[in-house]
Amino acid sequence: MKVRNQFLLSGVAVAAMLGGAAPAYAQAATDDSYSNEIIVTAQKREQSLQDVPISMEVVTGDKIKELGVNDFADMAAYVPNVAVQTTAGNDVIYIRGFGSPPANFSFDQAVSLYIDGVYAGRSRQTQAPFFDLGRVEVLRGPQGALFGKNTAAGAISVVSAAPTREFEGSLTGSYDFEYDGFQISGHVSGPISDTLSLRVAGRIVDNNGYILNRATGQKNPQTKQQLIRLTALWEPSSDFDFTARVEYGNQDIKGGVTVSDSATVTPRLRQDRFLEDSALGQEGIRGETLIASGTANLKLGDYTLTSITGYSWFDSAMINGFDQTLPNPPGGVTNNSVYNSYPENFDQFSQEIRLSSPVGQPFEFIVGAYYDQSDYHLDQFGGFNINNSALNYFGLLRTFFDQQTESFSIFGQTTWNASDRLRFIGSLRYTHTKKEATFDGERIYGPFNLRPITQAQGKRKENNVDPSITAQYDISDDVMVYATYGRGSKSGGFVSNTYGTTNATFQYEPEKSRNIEGGVRASFGAITANVSVYDTKFTNLQVSVYNPTTSTYQTGNAASAASTGIESTIVIRPSRSFDLTASLAYQDIRYLDYPGAACLATQPITECNPGSPASIAANNIAGAPLPYVSDWSGSVQAHSWLPLTSSLELDVTGVVSFRSGYFNSDNQSPIYGYQNSYAKVDLRVQLSDADERWHLAFVGRNLTNKLTAGSVFQLPFPITNTTRSIHYVEPARSIAIEAGVKF
Repeated sequence: MKVRNQFLLSGVAVAAMLGGAAPAYAQAATDDSYSNEIIVTAQKREQSLQDVPISMEVVTGDKIKELGVNDFADMAAYVPNVAVQTTAGNDVIYIRGFGSPPANFSFDQAVSLYIDGVYAGRSRQTQAPFFDLGRVEVLRGPQGALFGKNTAAGAISVVSAAPTREFEGSLTGSYDFEYDGFQISGHVSGPISDTLSLRVAGRIVDNNGYILNRATGQKNPQTKQQLIRLTALWEPSSDFDFTARVEYGNQDIKGGVTVSDSATVTPRLRQDRFLEDSALGQEGIRGETLIASGTANLKLGDYTLTSITGYSWFDSAMINGFDQTLPNPPGGVTNNSVYNSYPENFDQFSQEIRLSSPVGQPFEFIVGAYYDQSDYHLDQFGGFNINNSALNYFGLLRTFFDQQTESFSIFGQTTWNASDRLRFIGSLRYTHTKKEATFDGERIYGPFNLRPITQAQGKRKENNVDPSITAQYDISDDVMVYATYGRGSKSGGFVSNTYGTTNATFQYEPEKSRNIEGGVRASFGAITANVSVYDTKFTNLQVSVYNPTTSTYQTGNAASAASTGIESTIVIRPSRSFDLTASLAYQDIRYLDYPGAACLATQPITECNPGSPASIAANNIAGAPLPYVSDWSGSVQAHSWLPLTSSLELDVTGVVSFRSGYFNSDNQSPIYGYQNSYAKVDLRVQLSDADERWHLAFVGRNLTNKLTAGSVFQLPFPITNTTRSIHYVEPARSIAIEAGVKF
């Protein structure tokens, strides 16, 4: 954590530099559940959601608490055209069908996350559950101009709850009968003095999972998480404010979510598995995370100078085993087993400075600069215990990957208010990225040569320019239309954890995106309706695809892919006692050109032989769909509030979220690698007093217990006695009772 001192010194320097005068910059969203207005900062200014010319969705902090949303996978169910691929590696977020595959750990994510303004491009930076949030903003399509770093597919901005000027607190606890576990969360917020306010929030999770491991008699995955966040807001004058946040998370997850099945018949997902500890230890994930930020706002006349200093660190160790289905056979002969482990360590320092002009002028602008530096280290342990007619291998390999990254960018956005109703917005960002990395390996024990030991090293520099231009027109006070053209990019890099990597295969190139989009945002009293249509194209798409024949990953760049679709949301609020939200999205996404692609399961061996490098090199799967992507997705949320007496209220929220079928295996197997369409039902029924100072609630997620697999791969013979499919089962039914108080 060598850059911690940089963060502390920078924070002190920024506070000293800006310690003048200017109005406090409101960070929190204004969310009135029964009005049409939600305030967001998608364009680095506070704006009503209905005034933002971007296809975006907002999930408020209250809604996150109501629906029991703990992470991005939970949230994706309520945001169309957003999906999360669940794996034992890195969970990956997809927007409009584009995301960075989880198999290559060093990929920067095509959907970038920002935690209170701090860039978080690796999923381990955000392992902690959602809690005590103001809102989550999901921005679809390239956001390179203002958000910048690696937003080729979109950006997600997580905004935590801010300190309050009045004292308040809450404590909420729940017990889940399906998971045999509990959660406790709470916060305390209020003024310390006339100029200083503090907020302390924490959460504890302890549950026993949803899949029975018959080898141990325990449920998997057993999850223990602790999270605490401290936020301080200092407002010494009306012209200056400084917000400091520090968030620490610790988690220990024992057991996995893989269930094995046949590779020759359609699988029937179940909630039981058989897996003993491997030679590497108990399966699971253990890790710590730290994210800290300092945000200062200084008023310079009518202009606002903003500084965001960020530091992020995590240390994680993951051990994977793969469900063996059956107990060990008699006679002391063990089943073949394959296991791996991925210890990781990462730290990042970042600094952003931007200047914003006043609004309401013929020309408005935001200009700024950004810098970050990070170090990433990954070990990979791969073990084999194979004894069958084809192989007799027992051993353990280790690879080492180290990467240093440094980048800086300058950016700007100008708005020309051509008239009271017509606006033109132009944005541009230039980014320079420098990376260097090394890859090495060793055989720890075992006489086998199943995996080669290789070395590689490399350096790369690249420059990316991401422009966008938008025309926005107010047809009336209630209806706005917009059209935009934008480009995004994601930096190239190095292959981090593929056995046999050499200098010739070590590097991959940056990917580029182009987006053309038009939309309508309309509000008519109790009705809000938003529709967007888009056409997005990626070139040099970064991929990492599993080849089951060789049990290795092919990492590099596909030529191009395109996604065309429509997204819509309608909200109806006829009264305070009832509201309805319906969202629906459709997309058609295909490879336009993909030479050298791994063989698809539907291709005959005469067309593509997965065991022949020459055959793979000549293969092109242009026209094939991308995996992990549904054509249709959406949700319907209904909320009703009913006063039972003068002092009691009943609040009911029901949600149905759905996705059409999609391939959930890299090779797009129609037998074991296709997830059929599904719908999942969530329900919350809450009883509270009139002021909601206390509440008692029933909270159910996936009430029909629809089992789905977020990802699948084939484990082939001879590294297993019988070729089988391995399914990563997503969370099953959850039924909980919740009680809470506010003070």
